[in-house]
Amino acid sequence: MTSPTRPTGPSGPSGPPGIVVLGSTNMDLVAYVARAPARGETVTGRAFRTVPGGKGANQAVAAARAGAEVSMIGAVGADDFGSRLRAALEHSGVDTDLLRTVEGPSGTAHIVVDDEGGNAIVVVPGANGTVTSLDHGDEALIATADALLLQLELPLSAVVEGARHARERGVRTVLTPAPVPERPLPPELLAVTDLLVPNEHEATALTGLADPRAAALALLDAVPEVVVTLGAAGCLHLARGREPLAVPAPRVTAVDTTAAGDTFVGALAVAVAEGRPMPRALAWASAAAALSVQRAGASTSMPYRTEIEAALGSAGDLEADPV
Repeated sequence: MTSPTRPTGPSGPSGPPGIVVLGSTNMDLVAYVARAPARGETVTGRAFRTVPGGKGANQAVAAARAGAEVSMIGAVGADDFGSRLRAALEHSGVDTDLLRTVEGPSGTAHIVVDDEGGNAIVVVPGANGTVTSLDHGDEALIATADALLLQLELPLSAVVEGARHARERGVRTVLTPAPVPERPLPPELLAVTDLLVPNEHEATALTGLADPRAAALALLDAVPEVVVTLGAAGCLHLARGREPLAVPAPRVTAVDTTAAGDTFVGALAVAVAEGRPMPRALAWASAAAALSVQRAGASTSMPYRTEIEAALGSAGDLEADPV
């Protein structure tokens, strides 16, 4: 995204939408087990893999494979993981010119995946923790985008600064509130968030409400639009002044749910930036996430645009319904 011209979608004069991701890059260290160990327990795993990940990088790869022009702002360490993370992003078509390399280790995520596809994750920030603010190059890049994707694996100061700058330049901000911080999200971040996309557990943690719809309604007091992802049950969409919508998820057998939410967000950002109506955009994102859970790994599991289109075309039951 070297031009300040704002894209208008694949069929528009400026080509595919432009998306900037301000977020984390981690190397995922994944152990596959029959069941996750309880506290103090040791279990034997059946496989181990190192897979490029991080919520920011995952969303960048998902959006790039779904058809956007994507640029990544963040940091990797001056280690082998850092080189591999940068190469993986570039292999998926993500621009890494503003992905910093800093002294010290790259971020890592230590993941246990059980035979039902569930996971438990410990993230060690590493280089991600050095991204505390933006520079002029970062700000200039954000100003050219159709959407800025944000998560909470970078220091909060940088996330707030990025969202505020995007709002000032008329760029749509999409925030994934994960991992949920111990303290409430700062009002100054919510005030410059256009679309909040928590999963059902994050929505509960943010509001104290167990019912996803009630939680989403509560979040509308702070942001204008919310999508709550519900795993195999699909997703809910609520926006001020509009009827709530529910979209079912395709029925699939999950192998690994790691990064399914990031796949959803990346694909949703592309669909919305292309101007698809929200019901269709949600169905598109749900189809992408369903494809990803049928494969092992994080970024390696994410589908390409042609795969999403094919899956959506064969899934006639993904129309949004009022709730």
